[in-house]
Amino acid sequence: MPDLLIPATVIGSWSFPGWYEKFVGDVAAAPEQFGPIDREEALRDAVRLAIDDQLRAGLERITDGEMGRVDFNLGFYDFLQGIEPLGTLRKLGAPAHDQRAKYRCVGPLSAPDGLGIVEEYHRLRALTDAPAKMPIPGAFTLAGCIAGGELYPSRNAVTEALIPIVNAELKAVVAAGVDFVQLDEPSFACHPDDPDYFLDVIARTVEGVKAYISMHVCFGNYRARAVGWRSYRPLFPHIGRAPVNQLAMEFASREMVEVELLKELPESMQVAVGLVDVKNTWIEPPELVAERLRVVLKHVGAERVSVTPDCGFSQTARHIAVAKAKAMAEGVRIVRASLGQR
Repeated sequence: MPDLLIPATVIGSWSFPGWYEKFVGDVAAAPEQFGPIDREEALRDAVRLAIDDQLRAGLERITDGEMGRVDFNLGFYDFLQGIEPLGTLRKLGAPAHDQRAKYRCVGPLSAPDGLGIVEEYHRLRALTDAPAKMPIPGAFTLAGCIAGGELYPSRNAVTEALIPIVNAELKAVVAAGVDFVQLDEPSFACHPDDPDYFLDVIARTVEGVKAYISMHVCFGNYRARAVGWRSYRPLFPHIGRAPVNQLAMEFASREMVEVELLKELPESMQVAVGLVDVKNTWIEPPELVAERLRVVLKHVGAERVSVTPDCGFSQTARHIAVAKAKAMAEGVRIVRASLGQR
């Protein structure tokens, strides 16, 4: 979309339709009751609905809704060899990150068949030719749910083992035809104490990847809960040296706090700004989205800006996600019209 000013897009995930949520639960509870054709048919239908929801809402770059994934990145562990599942620390009470699945290394980490994202892209392209991007979790974020055991003494050591796996997946999706990839690394915003290592990890993760690269940095969104101190300040100005084309950040849930940090980024780096709150069930009016966008444009030129939700919509009820996306797209069009472009 080279000529479109301030495109409205998504971060990655979309809300599961209710019937699909039940189907996924039924498959997990009794997998023997479903064959591979049953599963693929349901998955394809869910992707079709996610595409339709996004396009009808007026979004201008879409995803497959991550319908084949579980809780953002948990589904990727099924593709990894060398790990075994651990029990969750807590199953009762208020939802939080200590209820997420955990794994332990029992052998060298590998993914001989990839992480499944090439198949996601082929499924998407069989259903639409709309501008799209493919989100891919980064190595440091994936390492957050893996205990290294006797093989990897630290989270960084697990990260090192995952970097070539993620890099290979990025190259594979680009070879399949993807021209826009999004590296999801929210964990770095929650663990900002070693920015030089962070930048080195990103550089090696995207090395040799010939595509437009966005990097999503948020504060977590498991069951609409954040997981860290919600400040980008510790990442600046270092993050401006990341070898990516775009930085995707959340602002709506924090009432636009720290938006002035955008002016510290190099002019060569574009930004995707989160202007609707996926953790809130209130629907932002388009006029509020437009007001927030005008605040952004005080710090960065419109030609460098895309608009997104704060994070993925996987933890948001579908009817609310649709309404928020529609309001977001309408708010963008209000500002575009004021700038002389539809």
